[in-house]
Order: sequence, then C-alpha cells, then structure tokens
Amino acid sequence: MGDSDAGAKLDTSIPHSARVWNYWLGGKDNFEVDRQVGDQFSEFYPDITVVAQSSRGFLKRSITFLAQEAGIRQFLDIGTGMPTAENTHQVAQAAAPDARIVYVDNDPLVLVHARALLTGTAEGVTEYIDADLHDPAAILEAAARTTLDLSQPTGLILMNILGHVPDLDEAVSIVRRLLDGLPSGSYLATADGTNVIDGPAFEEAIGVWNANAPLSYHLRRPEELARFLEGLEVVEPGLVPCSQWRPAPGASPEELREVDEFGAVARKP
Repeated sequence: MGDSDAGAKLDTSIPHSARVWNYWLGGKDNFEVDRQVGDQFSEFYPDITVVAQSSRGFLKRSITFLAQEAGIRQFLDIGTGMPTAENTHQVAQAAAPDARIVYVDNDPLVLVHARALLTGTAEGVTEYIDADLHDPAAILEAAARTTLDLSQPTGLILMNILGHVPDLDEAVSIVRRLLDGLPSGSYLATADGTNVIDGPAFEEAIGVWNANAPLSYHLRRPEELARFLEGLEVVEPGLVPCSQWRPAPGASPEELREVDEFGAVARKP
C-alpha cells in the first residue's frame, strides 16, 4: 500500500490504539483525539503509563534474550504499532547486526510512519508488510516472499495484539496457525493486559476505551493467556507480570512493580 493511499485513509477525528500507546510512551506521533482518549483512560487507570513502560521493557529484554541467548536472527513482529524508542529491529540488531525483521500491521498510518522512521543496520534487513492478524497464512506468505527464511528458527512477536481478538478460541487459533508455519527452534514472545492486580479500575478504563475507539480490547486472566503457550517450552520465569520477566540488575522498585500485563517467551520444540 502506497503512502498516498495511507494519507487518503487518515482520519484524525478517530482515536487509534497505536497512536494512543505512542502517547502513553511519551512519543509525538499522535493527534489531539488520541491524547484526549489517553488522558480520559488515565483518569480511570493512572497506572496505564506504568503498564506501557513495563511492556516496552519486556519487549526489549525478550528480544535481547532471543538474539543473544537463543541465537535467533530473524523476527516476525505482528501489530507493530507506532514507532517509538527501542523498537524490535533496534534491539535485535544491537545484539546481532545481521538480524532480519519483518513488521506487520494493517493500519496505513502506522505503515507510513514505520517506513519513514524504522531504518535498520546495513548488515541486516528491516521490512514492513500490510497484512491482517486474522489471516496468518497471508502474513507468513508475505514475510517469506520479502525477507524471512521460514525454514530457519524465527522469533514471533505478539505484543498487546491478541487482546484485540474478542474470542479467546480464535486468538489461540491464530497463534497456532502462525507457529505451525515456523520450524522447530522458533520462539514466541507475547504479552497482553490482565485483570488480576488492579482489575476493577483497569476494566473500567478499558470500558472507556472500547466506547471511544473503533478497535476494542479485552483483558484476560493469566490462565487464559497461558493457552497461547500450550505445546511450547516456556522459558523461565514463565508467564509473569512484564516487570518481573528477567528484570535488569539494579532495576528500581518502580520498575519492578507488578503490573496488569503478563508476558512470556516460549520455544517451539
């Protein structure tokens, strides 16, 4: 999809999840409507910025683990979101300059920003494809056609995207179909919002979100998120609050706070 197509579809009167998330992370790629919804959400659930930062920290640590310890050299990141700091390709290529990354999103504005802002190393490859999470076969075909060798182990990244699939069984099916297209030795890194630590406040805020945004989001219990990991070898410490997944030495108490987003990394045997 070309940039002109994206511009034609841009509607700054409707909030978008990627732009609101960008706002919570301190980014600048958002509009007034996104900031209004983000602020309204924060009134009900002030810790959303902590969740966003913890989620970004988990992404950084999990990608570093995959590149440094697991030896993964290619990544498929679905639901890219708006570029901010320490994106998947930056983290992966800092550890392994020859890493190959394919970002997937179906929002034209996200793809325009991605193509403009996400540039990788000379040794590696950073590519972006327009595809929908609900069509795993099309995602795998496009990734293999453009950049990735899917006969080799791949890191599948699903961050804060499966909560946008209302039906849990469908979300599990999507994960299974994606993993079925990847070889043994591939990894899944995933995280999504939960409702076990500060559930009522988070649920109320999510209600505000779902009333204002075109794409709804659904909090899930950790045991529901664990279904995405069935049949995989889960890396220690397992499915835990994102802040608790292999925290950096010397992490502050604020950084170690338990948050209502759980993440895990798991290997396909």
